[in-house]
Amino acid sequence: MAVVVIGGHSRSVGKTSVVAGLIAALPAYHWTALKITQYGHGVCSLNGESCHCATDDHSWAISEEKDRSGESDTSRFLVAGAVRAWWVRTEQGRLAEAIPTIRRRIAESENVIMESNSILKFVRPDLYMTVLDPATADFKRSAQEFLDQADAVISHASKDTDGGRPAWTGISLKPVAGRPIFEIHPPVYVTSEIVEFVRALIAPKLRT
Repeated sequence: MAVVVIGGHSRSVGKTSVVAGLIAALPAYHWTALKITQYGHGVCSLNGESCHCATDDHSWAISEEKDRSGESDTSRFLVAGAVRAWWVRTEQGRLAEAIPTIRRRIAESENVIMESNSILKFVRPDLYMTVLDPATADFKRSAQEFLDQADAVISHASKDTDGGRPAWTGISLKPVAGRPIFEIHPPVYVTSEIVEFVRALIAPKLRT
């Protein structure tokens, strides 16, 4: 079984687009896709507003996506060709409580691709790539924590930054020094070079 994790340093940097792009480019893997969202105190981590993903009576929840409209992130995974797609929601800092169920979903799958940083505390993937956008100042603590585990970096072209310098401060990219860096130009988030890199690393894991 191949397990791939796609992380990123902030919201809206293209993590979902990378996951969907890889699913579409590598259909032979019959992917099961998981998106992990952590929120705090009844507030959705996506938009800072109260929403149904934050429940008062449960610290975590998981639901299987069935809609193929492409309107939600997990729906986009199905549209891209995923066999199954799951959305995991947990309170901030309580992802461990969902891990037994996540492991069962992984065990049921042929191959797995996950959108998350924090899952690396509990799962050792065959490949972890992080998406960086130098024009976005926010840099999640979880992205910093696992930066040294990245096998490669997917970086937005830095044309909108000040003199080519990233908008974030106090962040060192030394942990990924020497790792492959793939530059992307949205709306294209997955290039042929990225696909071949992923294929080469996880091909031995492909179930036939």
